[in-house]
Amino acid sequence: MTHPDGSPPRVTVIGKPGCHLCEEAERVVAEVCAQVGEDFDTVSIFDDPLLAGRYAEEIPVVLVDGRQFSFFRVDAERLRSRLTDNRT
Repeated sequence: MTHPDGSPPRVTVIGKPGCHLCEEAERVVAEVCAQVGEDFDTVSIFDDPLLAGRYAEEIPVVLVDGRQFSFFRVDAERLRSRLTDNRT
């Protein structure tokens, strides 16, 4: 998913189908992003061998602005703070 200006969403959840931690991370990210007006995207490690090689043991991984923000569990307050403190 991209913004109307062609830029990617600020937040990406990297996971895999059937992963309960991934589903929980996506739920938290969706809730926080809706609250602060940000978009997010989800990517499966099964769709990208490079992601699988890098993150297979850490999923779910959340990226903010292309950088690793968290893995395994997402702290909603920390994510909200990160997204609102770095508005441009």
